[in-house]
Parts: sequence; structure tokens; C-alpha cells
Amino acid sequence: MAIPSGLVKTFYFLYILPLISATLITSNTTTSVQEKKNWELYLGLLRNSLKHTDESCDGIRFDSAHPHIFIILGASGDLARKKIYPTLWWLYRDQLLPPKTIFYGYARSKTSVDEIKKKTLPYMNVKSDEQEKFDEFWKMNYYISGKYDSRTDFEKLNQEISRFETSTIANRLFYLALPPSVYEEVTIHIRNTCMSLKGWTRIIVEKPFGKDFDSSQKLSDHLASLFPEQQIYRIDHYLGKEMVQNLMTLRFANRIFNPTWNRDNIASVQISFKEPFGTQGRGGYFDEYGIIRDIMQNHLLQILTLVAMEKPTSLHPDDIRNEKVKVLRSIKPLEPDHVVLGQYVGNPKGEGDEKLGYLDDETVPKNSTTPTYALGVLHINNERWDGVPFILKCGKALNERKAEVRIQYKDVAGDIFEGRTQRNELVIRVQPGEALYIKFMVKTPGMSFDMEETELDLTYGSRYNNIKLPDAYEKLIVDVFCGSQMHFVRSDELSEAWRIFTPLLHFIEKEKIQPVKYMYGSRGPKEADEMLLKNNYIYTGTYHWKSNDSSKL
Repeated sequence: MAIPSGLVKTFYFLYILPLISATLITSNTTTSVQEKKNWELYLGLLRNSLKHTDESCDGIRFDSAHPHIFIILGASGDLARKKIYPTLWWLYRDQLLPPKTIFYGYARSKTSVDEIKKKTLPYMNVKSDEQEKFDEFWKMNYYISGKYDSRTDFEKLNQEISRFETSTIANRLFYLALPPSVYEEVTIHIRNTCMSLKGWTRIIVEKPFGKDFDSSQKLSDHLASLFPEQQIYRIDHYLGKEMVQNLMTLRFANRIFNPTWNRDNIASVQISFKEPFGTQGRGGYFDEYGIIRDIMQNHLLQILTLVAMEKPTSLHPDDIRNEKVKVLRSIKPLEPDHVVLGQYVGNPKGEGDEKLGYLDDETVPKNSTTPTYALGVLHINNERWDGVPFILKCGKALNERKAEVRIQYKDVAGDIFEGRTQRNELVIRVQPGEALYIKFMVKTPGMSFDMEETELDLTYGSRYNNIKLPDAYEKLIVDVFCGSQMHFVRSDELSEAWRIFTPLLHFIEKEKIQPVKYMYGSRGPKEADEMLLKNNYIYTGTYHWKSNDSSKL
């Protein structure tokens, strides 16, 4: 089989090859031993695709010949324990990192590698036959304690790192798993004391990227004064999710969708995120930011840009991000009249946490007006999307866990079926259970000429049985090693996103807008359903998913 070249090769190994390997391991008669052999075959091909020994493959492969130092700043924190260390272990286990990679933790805590190992163990998913490899991984880990505002401590960190950089080329990656309050002083010390003198240095920055337009711009300006944009990787883990990345392929590799992907055919687009749990005693952090900053302004808006963007001139990261920015620049700031805000209250008939409302969380300030639910309607002022509402919806303590895109098409013109038809929908399920399905009308089997809704279905768990989809952080960290910024947020994207949401956020906080109450475990405020109807999204309840898996209802 011929292997494509260039950036297309990256897509081949990261997206197409897993689908090919699915045909090898979906047979009911395949033994677990054979499955493991096939998976190793796939991993071997992927490993080879990622390796290079020259500089002509930036963004496609990583440098496999020279040392890399991966520094976790904030190594004793929750993010490092629950996500970063586990992700690095999975990549190390599958040999998807440069072979000469060392991991260095840095934090204020007087801890050790052994203590970090114990605290991360519940999140590592180590299998019984992986213990030896797991121990090898921790032998590649080191830790040093230091202050975030001390140049002397960062100089010591640099000295420690330099001990492993014995070759003529060595690269450094810094992951800022830190509270935003220390970003400025930490990045200054990195720039002044810890830059690689033998290779590249890359900085991974976690959200939140500010609280509004001004604070975000201040942080962006600060980072720009220290590092070129090519060194900065603002990570939004939703951009690493399988179905979010699949939007590009779905739209631009299939002719059947593009002719109808416009205002002439689409009635509305709904992008939603739902969690079935509340703040669970961690409402203090959430109350400072709220659901709009936490979910809508970043995750959902990023998905919107991928749904709405025009076809880029190539798969080069900047060509893609240029098109995303064009979409954002065509959106006016979100207005209060186009928003529904909610805050959950306890369900007296529920069990456990379901009985507790947001204000019952002891970490939440009394009488807080921070919304735990938000629905906002945006409009894109361009030729393709003029008049089509883009509905962003997110909330906590709802009836299910779900993140998806629903593209609802307009009613059939010249209806000859006396109103019995329902609108077509293209549904892209991001989580849980990645899926893509189209709802459409067919004749009911039998003598009569009745009609019903059914679906064309691509549920990954069925079509690609036994395929392990990489975690979003796995994909994104490999991208950083490779130098690909395709799935990271550029500074002008960030600026435009905050321009859209900052006026609304300031209005909510200044006027202390009271959110509508909704019950824990419900679908959300009834006012949200009314807003959906006003914006050309029709929920009929007539579609029935005939499967043991009810997650698509």
C-alpha cells in the first residue's frame, strides 16, 4: 500500500490507519492474543511514522535522535496528577515519544518522585503485564522543589536539566500546569534562565487564558514579549477529541455534505455540553469563572469555528487557523437578549448529591449568581451562514453526560406527505461513545404507506470494535513534540473569542443577573427550550433509537 506524503501522511497514520486496523481486530472469532498482535502492528507503523532525524519534517514527525526534556511546572497539583503524568505514561508505554525523553517535575511542594508516583497511580490504568515498563517510566522521572518567583530556583532547575543534555542538540518542553496568577513570573524565569541553548523550547499553556478581553490580551502580550507565537501552545483539550478533529475530514473529504452546508439548507446548528453532576464540593474555583468562561467561550466556540469555517487552502496549521479566525471576526458580541442563564437547585426526590443545589456547596459564596447553565445564540455575518442561528448550550447537574453537534436541516419544500415528515439532522457525538449519524425519513416496512424516522449510523464502538481511541491529551502532547500547532489556539483566535463574550460577562457581573433555577437531573430551564424554538431548532420527540444504547435519544 502506498503511503501518502507530507501533512497528508500525518492524517493517514493518525486517523486512517486506525480505521484500517479495525478490520483486523473486529472479528468475533479473533483471540485476545491476535488482537494484541494487530494492535502492536499498528503501533509499530505509527511509531515509524513519527520518527525523523532531520529538520525537514517539522509538524509531521518528532526528532527521534536527540534528547528531549519534558518539564511539568506544577507537578504536585491536580492537573499533573490526574492528567499529565498519566498521559505521559501512556505515550511512554506505547513508545510514541522520542526515545531519549526525560521528565522533570517542578513545584513548591517538598515532595519526591516516589510520592508523585503513589498519588498518580489511581489514574494510570496500569495492567498486570505492564509493571516492568511502568517502573522503567518512573526511572526516567526527576523532581526538584522551588519557588515560582525565584530566579535562583529556576537557575537550579536549568542546571539539573542540563545534566541530561550531553549531545549537540537537545530540546525542551515546559508544561504550565499552574494557576494563571503565576504565569507571568514563571514565564519570565523560563525566558531568562531555562531556554534551550542546543535546540528548540516550547511552552504549553493551560486555560483559562484570562477572564475577559483585557486580562487575556495582557497575558497574550506578555507571552509575545518573551516567545514567538511558534513556541506557544495554548491547549484546549477539546481540540484533541476524536470527533472534533473528524469535523475537518467530514466536511472537506466528502462531497455529499458541502452542497448543503449553508443557509439555504440548514435551519440551525446546536453545539451542546452536558454534565450529570454538580460542583461536588469544588465550587470555589468554578464560582470565580462560571460556565460561560469554563465551557462556552472556549470548547464550544472552537467547535463552532470548525463547523462553520471555509475550506482552508491546505492542511498547514496556520491556513486552518486563518479560516477559524475569519469565522470569529464575522460574529458580533453575544447580546443578553440571546442568552438564558440557569443555576441548579437540589432535587428533593433525588439521592446523595442530587439533593444539593449549587448554593448548598460550602465552597460557593452565599447568594452567588454565577450561572451553572448557559444557552447563547450567535450569528455569523457572512454569505454562507447569514440568518442561521448557532446555539451554544452547556450546563452542570443535568440529566445526562453528553457533548455533541446537531445540524438541523430545514423542512422539505413542497411537502406532499401532509406534514408527516420530520427534519433531517446530522449529529456528531463528541462524548460519550463517539458517533456520527444522520436522521432521515423512510417508509415503514409493510403494506401501508406510513413513514418513520431512522438513521444512517457510524457509532465508533460498533464499527471500530476493540480500537482504543487515544485520549485527547495524548494527541495534543504528541503534536507539541512534532511541532504541529494545528490543534492549538492562536493569539488572534483567543482575542476574537473574548471580544464576543466579554461585554456579556461584564453585563452579567455588573447587573448581578439572577439565573433561572432548574432542578438537579433535569434537561435545564424551560426558558432554554423556548429560546431553541425561537431560533429555528425544533425538538419533536418522535425519533426513537432502536438499540440497547440509549445515549443517542
